[in-house]
Amino acid sequence: MPLIENTLTVLLLWAILGYLIGSIPFGVVVARVMGLGNLREIGSGNIGATNVLRTGSKPAAAATLVLDAAKGAVALLVARALAGEDAAQLAALAAMIGHCYPVWLKFKGGKGVATFIGIMLALAWPVGIAVCAAWLVGAALTRQSSMGGMIAAAASSILVVLMGYGSGYVLCLILTIITIWRHRANIARIRAGTEPKIGQKG
Repeated sequence: MPLIENTLTVLLLWAILGYLIGSIPFGVVVARVMGLGNLREIGSGNIGATNVLRTGSKPAAAATLVLDAAKGAVALLVARALAGEDAAQLAALAAMIGHCYPVWLKFKGGKGVATFIGIMLALAWPVGIAVCAAWLVGAALTRQSSMGGMIAAAASSILVVLMGYGSGYVLCLILTIITIWRHRANIARIRAGTEPKIGQKG
C-alpha cells in the first residue's frame, strides 16, 4: 500500500474523477458508432470486449478492449503525475468500479478485465506484461475469456510482490476480488459446462 501523502479532499476528488473516466461505456459507444446495434440486446448483454466480439466484428471488439484498458491506465497515470502514488492507486480503483458499476447504465457495467489489465500496465509495466501473459495462457488453455481474466486477476497479487512492486499489493487484491465477484455468473456456467468459448456468438 502506498504512503498516504494527500489530504482526504484531494483523494476524494481523484476518486470521483477516476470513477467518471471508468464509467464511460466504450463498448456501447463503439457498437452504436459501427452500426452493430444495442450491445445490451446482444449476447450476454455485457458492455465489454468479449460481448462486442459476439457481434462478429473483431475491429469493434479490439477497439473496445483498447479503450476499456485505456480508462484504467489514464486514470492512474494522470493522478500519479499530478498528485502522487496514493491518488493514482485510488483513481485506478475508482475507474475499475466505474467500469463495473457505471451510473449512466443504472450501475450495470462490464466485468472489468480490460480495465484491470490497463491498470496493471500503468501501475508497473513489467507486472502488466506478466498479467497479460497469464490471461493469454488461461484463455488459450480453456478457450474462455472469463477464465483467462480470473486467472490473470488471481496472479496479479502474487506477481506484484514477486516482481518488486509490493506497494500495489492491496490494490491488486481488491481488484482481484472485484473481478471474481463480477464473474460469479460465469463461474456458475463454467461449473455447469455452459460457458461460451471465445468468439462464439449468442
